[in-house]
Amino acid sequence: MKVTRIAYSSGLNAGKYAALREQARRLGRVRTEVWQRYGSIAGVGSGLTDRQVRDGWLADGTHVRFSVLANAWKETVRDAVADIAANLASAKVEVRRAIHRCTNDPVERKRLLKALKTDQWAGDPFLSRQMRKHWRRGRNHTHDQIVVRADAYNAAVDGRGRLWLAVPGLQRRQMVKIPLSTTVAPTGTLRLILRAGRVEVHYQIDASRMRSSRRPCGDRTIGVDKGYTEALTDSDGDRHGCGLGELLTAQSDRSKERNRRRAKLRSIANTAALRGDHAKARRITVNNLGTVKRDRQAARHRARVRTEVFSAVHRVVDKAAAVVAEDLTRRFPGRNPLGKNINRRLAAWTKGVTAEALVNVSERRGSALVHVNAAYTSQACHRCGRLGRRSGDRLHCTSCGVVWQADVNAAINILQRAGDPDIALHTPHQTVKQILQDRADRHRTRLPVQDSSPAMAARRAKHPNRSTSIQ
Repeated sequence: MKVTRIAYSSGLNAGKYAALREQARRLGRVRTEVWQRYGSIAGVGSGLTDRQVRDGWLADGTHVRFSVLANAWKETVRDAVADIAANLASAKVEVRRAIHRCTNDPVERKRLLKALKTDQWAGDPFLSRQMRKHWRRGRNHTHDQIVVRADAYNAAVDGRGRLWLAVPGLQRRQMVKIPLSTTVAPTGTLRLILRAGRVEVHYQIDASRMRSSRRPCGDRTIGVDKGYTEALTDSDGDRHGCGLGELLTAQSDRSKERNRRRAKLRSIANTAALRGDHAKARRITVNNLGTVKRDRQAARHRARVRTEVFSAVHRVVDKAAAVVAEDLTRRFPGRNPLGKNINRRLAAWTKGVTAEALVNVSERRGSALVHVNAAYTSQACHRCGRLGRRSGDRLHCTSCGVVWQADVNAAINILQRAGDPDIALHTPHQTVKQILQDRADRHRTRLPVQDSSPAMAARRAKHPNRSTSIQ
């Protein structure tokens, strides 16, 4: 397994940064050209590879108008074609779900899945319609990245112990030397991202070299429920990452107040510009509507959230050889009557970071990750299976008469659903609800169980016409 590491530049002068910025701008035009020509069914969707694109550009002379070195634009073409292929693969996930929903014939399902996998879906009306629906044409918005091949750069340490990275510039045999804030030289293909006056050097390393890869996992099977207040709640009742909700709520409220003030300042600047006072409008735009500080604080917030989530996942894997988690990639349409503030805070919920942490940590430490259907796991009682009434963090079961902690109940349901023969991963939520209701009805209409205790015998003798049953 490969993981990404980031090294930052330290003390880069303005001239070198401007040269890298110009190179990234020209390579952004290369990405735009690739997306414009091949980001559709006739391009990568028909099986076109980056080598075929490169050979075609060399033949018709398209590469001449970008004014960059050959290795630079070739690596950019390869990276852009890979992005288009990833976009296509994400659309195929939705199409596979549509295939499972629309047909129950195993032969027809196998034929559709095979045509989708081998990129022969353009000739099938159903697959073509689904791909047009889920695969929207993308556009390039990346103009600040440079991809450097593994054999095109050098790394050296000077006499003071500082690491320098030399990458190709716009001219042949002209290298741009970047000082890095680390002593570990990057390896493999590099991705240089230019942000806020400094260079981020992204590279991949083998996860087996990391310290967390040598940590053993547990020996149990644990179900986990992903939450907002805490990152994870396991089926033992333990909560992990309890500070996540405070981080997300504070950041959401802070962003709301900041954006409200920025909107007011922007309105004042626009009014001043309409009035002809362009000097005032420019002062407000330059001094009050910048994004450098905001982006820096947002990056710090994302780092704190990732630390909280990954630490929570590590604590779960400490006692679990198999982690059962709910699949939250599907969207359940419906009205959310919780209110504007709660909806705004829930919109910042980092469930994608939690899913990424579960996958990465499980692979590094050797535990198994099992995804199950998430429908009604937070609304069904884990004891009787009947749909209860959710109120905050409490679940009221009308059949058992018990009030459960909602997150712990959901974690137990997720653990039980791993071995459910009737509810698969892609079972529609309407079918899941019907299955749960049928099971609850069968449980409620069982034959009455007679109690042979003396107290029950005396009660039956006193009231012979009253039937007793235990549910």
